[in-house]
Amino acid sequence: MSLLRPPQDTAAYIAGPRLAILMLTLALTLIGLVMVYSASAPSAISEQASAASYLKDQLVFAGLGIAAGFVFWRFVPYELWRSPLFYAVWGVAVLMLVAVAVSGTVSLGAKRWLYIGSHSIQPSEFVKFVLVIGMARLLSRLRSGDIDMRTFAVRLVLGLLVPLLFLYRTQSDLGTTAIIVAGIIGVLWLGEVPWKVIAATVVVGILLVIASIVTTQYRSGRMLYLDPWNDGEGGRGAGYQIIHSYYAFSQGGLLGSGLGNSREKFLYLPESETDFIFAVIGEEFGLLGCLIVIGLFLGLLWAGLQVARHAPDDFATMVAGSLTMMLVAQAFLNIGCVIGVFPTTGKPLPFISSGGSSLISSFIMVGIILSVSRASGEAVYSKRRDNLRIVKTGGSAESGGGRGGAALWDSVARSVDRGRATWSGKRPSASAALGGAGARSGEGNVSPRRSRRSDRRGR
Repeated sequence: MSLLRPPQDTAAYIAGPRLAILMLTLALTLIGLVMVYSASAPSAISEQASAASYLKDQLVFAGLGIAAGFVFWRFVPYELWRSPLFYAVWGVAVLMLVAVAVSGTVSLGAKRWLYIGSHSIQPSEFVKFVLVIGMARLLSRLRSGDIDMRTFAVRLVLGLLVPLLFLYRTQSDLGTTAIIVAGIIGVLWLGEVPWKVIAATVVVGILLVIASIVTTQYRSGRMLYLDPWNDGEGGRGAGYQIIHSYYAFSQGGLLGSGLGNSREKFLYLPESETDFIFAVIGEEFGLLGCLIVIGLFLGLLWAGLQVARHAPDDFATMVAGSLTMMLVAQAFLNIGCVIGVFPTTGKPLPFISSGGSSLISSFIMVGIILSVSRASGEAVYSKRRDNLRIVKTGGSAESGGGRGGAALWDSVARSVDRGRATWSGKRPSASAALGGAGARSGEGNVSPRRSRRSDRRGR
């Protein structure tokens, strides 16, 4: 990626964004745990459960997500995603979609969940990053010449578009579909696809979303977000949820009513601990709290793109950048729905909303991004090792260790002398610069490799 490559790859450029991702993810997760407890306590009590029951579940999911993210960071190299093993991962993802279509559970008017014992899982949360990585894999192979355009087109249709349409048709999940498309657009941008192709993809995507809304009755009803009070029931029908979201923000003001003091979470605002938790943040912490959350996601976007910028190859750049963009796109889609910019899609706020599948999936994506950063660091250290000066002393190896050690010590002493001469502004003689090779050709030769400085000038 010539447009995204930094002028030089140093350890600081690698470690900084990695640390930023870790700290930002931790901050968002801690905010989520606090807000899940605050927003869910009234609902839990109304269900005759412990006030902390939602928090306990969220802690379990956070632990599982952190463990999964750590495994993908430390033990699953990103190169594995472009190996033939990816086909097995893709096959499992598609089987999960089929399983939902066949035996999924309907909840909140949508069939998107599978039950494993008493716990539910939403497979689309995991399918989304598999499909986006698959797109990066295809484009990388096309750019490298491993496949031609015809093979690329066939695999694009069968491996990406068909599962995406199947997800949309069987689960009626426009939100997840839009998030996947955002990730695909990120792959196209980072893969240096011509802007005309990217613009055409965006236009087609927008037209398909509009067509989906217009041709589906319940989705067209959600367009009342433009005027939720005009829902035919005086604001008590389809506009009820967004109206109470507005109430929450208006009561929060600039600094909020204080942690735990939300009124709308007392069963007035539906899904206050999941899809509309941002409204509770706005009510309890005001505009300032909302801006802090938005700033954290923008910081995550910057850090993820920095990881992509310093990635060791184009495939890694597309993977790290597109997954970052997909995470942040989901966050802003959720925020846009809560503040009334977009119609309600039912997508959670990453790291903050209550829900196991979304939380674990988000941590896995962070783990994959960090695995790219880890590979970048290893590449930097490997380059440094390759560029080290190696002094080869002639000495008679057969004559014993004393003579070889003396020759090595002499070469080190000459290097120190040359350094002092350079510092004092005096240029060493040609024979000294070559380690005395001309004057004492029988005692040993010094064969320095190119220094890093000359390498940089060469690059």
